[in-house]
Amino acid sequence: MTDSLDALDRLPLRDDLRGRSPYGAPMIDVPYTLNVNENTHPMPPEVVEAITEAVREAATGLNRYPDRDFRELRAALAEYLGQGLTEENLWAANGSNEILQQILQVFGGPGRRVLSFMPTYSMYPLLALGTNTEFVPGERSADYSLDAALAAEQVRRHRPAVTILCSPNNPTGTALGLDVIEAVYEAASEFDGVVVVDEAYAEFARDPEDTALTLLTGRERLIVSRTMSKAFALAGARVGYFAAAPAVVDAVTLVRLPYHLSAITQAAALAALRHREGLLANVEDIRRQRDRIVARLTELGLEPASSDSNFVFFGGVRDSRGLWEDLLADGVLIRDVGIAGRLRVTAGTEAEVSAFLASLEAHLENRR
Repeated sequence: MTDSLDALDRLPLRDDLRGRSPYGAPMIDVPYTLNVNENTHPMPPEVVEAITEAVREAATGLNRYPDRDFRELRAALAEYLGQGLTEENLWAANGSNEILQQILQVFGGPGRRVLSFMPTYSMYPLLALGTNTEFVPGERSADYSLDAALAAEQVRRHRPAVTILCSPNNPTGTALGLDVIEAVYEAASEFDGVVVVDEAYAEFARDPEDTALTLLTGRERLIVSRTMSKAFALAGARVGYFAAAPAVVDAVTLVRLPYHLSAITQAAALAALRHREGLLANVEDIRRQRDRIVARLTELGLEPASSDSNFVFFGGVRDSRGLWEDLLADGVLIRDVGIAGRLRVTAGTEAEVSAFLASLEAHLENRR
């Protein structure tokens, strides 16, 4: 490892990349992997068959480039979201990370700022770094909430080219009220700022209809980002997308790579959308397991945050790193988010959640 770091240091890297570490959650082979907010429920066999058949058909044409503008997929995504959206309002890429990267390539860049409210998704600063955009870490209240007045004041003070609101927020799981999004958009409109609402976990919300998608009409600089990694259980397929005014879609085409969405990816995503009833059937069970975790942690005297996502962020632990190691020794991998006294666990299957709770209860008293 030392030799590799020495070799890296000898390369003519950009100065702002020196000493940086790449994004990475631990990838450890354990019985219960509950650290990266995957949908841990098995893919329904009928969906596996449908995706396999769609990919097989797509494979016959792999000697040709895919549909560069993937209009069939965009139309299918628009139909799934509803809200009167059409394919002209939709764009997709290889995961929502690439979606956010493309947005910053268009609206960020040298001399511009992107604001988000910490703690939040750890990729935002890295995406800012990769696009030469200054990252401004905004503040939340002590309980990690974010109200309209606090958010809007910071937008007016920092005047970012792009503001990213994560709702439900990662790692806390808390959702934003639509009044916060409206206030941020109004503040950003004073200087033509773009507002992105990252709704990667929207399908798990207690009220999935309470979405920023309902605010798109008349707001030309509002973008709502989604993913098929979570509720659709397609983390391995890498499909993210956004909904916005058609002009925003046109803007992103200026920076997208040619044919960036492969024929295989398009085929898999379309097959999943056609069979979404079977895929989304697990969402309610995931909500139940999430609420089960919250209830039990509360009974144990811990401090779980109110969650609208498929994970639970909790505090009340004196030695969070030690507890993380205890759980790992039992074969349960959760996420150390780097915040003292707090950890995050994915709401998995009933068996996975039972294993987590049993391990937690066995070790908790030694780590309080």
